[in-house]
Amino acid sequence: MHLLVLDVGNTRLKWGLYAAAQPGAALLAHGAMVLEDVDHLHQALSPWPRPAAVIGCAVAGAVVTARVCAELDTLGLHCQWIGAQAEQCGVRNGYVTPSLLGADRWAALLGARQHVPDGAAMIISVGTAVTVDCLSRDGVFLGGVILPGFGLMLRALEMGTAGLRVPEGEIREFPVNTSDALMTGGALAIAGAAQQMYARLRAREPQGGQVLLTGGAAPKLQPALGLPHRHVEHLVFDGLLCIAAQQTAGGQST
Repeated sequence: MHLLVLDVGNTRLKWGLYAAAQPGAALLAHGAMVLEDVDHLHQALSPWPRPAAVIGCAVAGAVVTARVCAELDTLGLHCQWIGAQAEQCGVRNGYVTPSLLGADRWAALLGARQHVPDGAAMIISVGTAVTVDCLSRDGVFLGGVILPGFGLMLRALEMGTAGLRVPEGEIREFPVNTSDALMTGGALAIAGAAQQMYARLRAREPQGGQVLLTGGAAPKLQPALGLPHRHVEHLVFDGLLCIAAQQTAGGQST
């Protein structure tokens, strides 16, 4: 049974086609598109085998989600949109109101638990926004922080200052031009938040935890992160796959 997974973020839609709804299933194809292009989703999917089920998470709002659903309708498909639960796939949700945790953050936490089943973990997701979420050794979501991603930081500086409309720079040890100064400053700001959260996780979990880096802009952060880490490209997909597999095993339809 082929399974289509969808991650509709603030800027892009990411999709993946799996050979089956079970852990370790082969990822047959995947792609991404900016939200302005979601009306072409059916064209992106048409060359591949028709999935038997679709599961996804969406944080882009009702209008974009409706457009995605319309695209799936043309293929005769219906998506099950997930939301954060109190407990699922070995993770307990420590949010004050569990359902208010972003669906993409929840899926990433479930994915992290599959990669680190017996230890603590910290998930750094770098996209339009950056989230740094901590998971205890016994599978409890301890909490996390949200901060602006690279693009939001740059736009805030452009709006609040004069003369900062410059090309994208590089991360440098000692930046000597404005483009590199902006890029390095943003990277160090994100890295500093991540390092602070990791210190808090280590204080609670003496054995430490694995750092998993994910998200479309993750490669930009890697040179400045300053923490041992593993880059996991499809962490949200892994969480969605876990939900689908659990529901299949329980006889539920996705």
